[in-house]
Amino acid sequence: MRMVILGDIVGRPGRRAVLDGLRHVRRSTGADLVLANAENATDGVGLNARHARRLLDGGLDVLTSGNHIFRRPDIAPVLDHSDRLLRPANYPPGAPGRGCGVYRPPNLPPFAVINALGRTYMEPLDCPFRTVDALLEGLPEDVSIVVVDFHAEATSEKKALGFYLDGRISALCGTHTHVQTNDAQILPGGTAYITDLGMCGPQRSSLGMEPDPVIRRYLTGLYQRFAVARTEPSLQGAVLDVDDDTGKALQITAWRWAPHDERFRAETPEGGA
Repeated sequence: MRMVILGDIVGRPGRRAVLDGLRHVRRSTGADLVLANAENATDGVGLNARHARRLLDGGLDVLTSGNHIFRRPDIAPVLDHSDRLLRPANYPPGAPGRGCGVYRPPNLPPFAVINALGRTYMEPLDCPFRTVDALLEGLPEDVSIVVVDFHAEATSEKKALGFYLDGRISALCGTHTHVQTNDAQILPGGTAYITDLGMCGPQRSSLGMEPDPVIRRYLTGLYQRFAVARTEPSLQGAVLDVDDDTGKALQITAWRWAPHDERFRAETPEGGA
């Protein structure tokens, strides 16, 4: 099985780039499935119901999220009723939605996606390590392919969870920082790992936002209203190949594509269409 897993979708530029480019993503990589983190898809912070449905109806197979997922109140019913939109599993009991989904697409092996939130420099939620442990214990026996989106700030926490889960999941892909890292690798136990997938949004920006208000915030220490940048977007993420029978990762490659910038051409991993 081949998956493309996209980093955080940021605002309207990110939404449009993903929806307009999804056919190219599938064709150029040979992906069977495309997953994405969508927690910043509405105005750069949060995800509303309309945008969630548009992304799901537009062809994304599963959406994950993070610490901003409850910023838009109307997302709660979507979280409760769609198993294709996940929120971090380590929110306390009573939070809308679910943090783990099991999927059985036609003509493909079953797979699971788990969404977890880090605690270092983040909200003091339940332990992500023990939360993922419990979810893995509860998966059906025929599900060997498991992808974890770990939405976390600290690279050390992401690395630690990757090694902790090595050999028990197919891949751990970090999100949240919006900066794609250069450490895609297969860990000793057969788990694919990348510290951060990057983002789908404006290239020339400060994490997707117009740089000037961010600079003024650093210079003055005063509140500034941030706005999603209007520069041309790029898509960033990773291409993951997994053995259908064992669930072990065969290959993971950092991937990016900017349709408006010839300097950033998609690199199709070996074996892609």
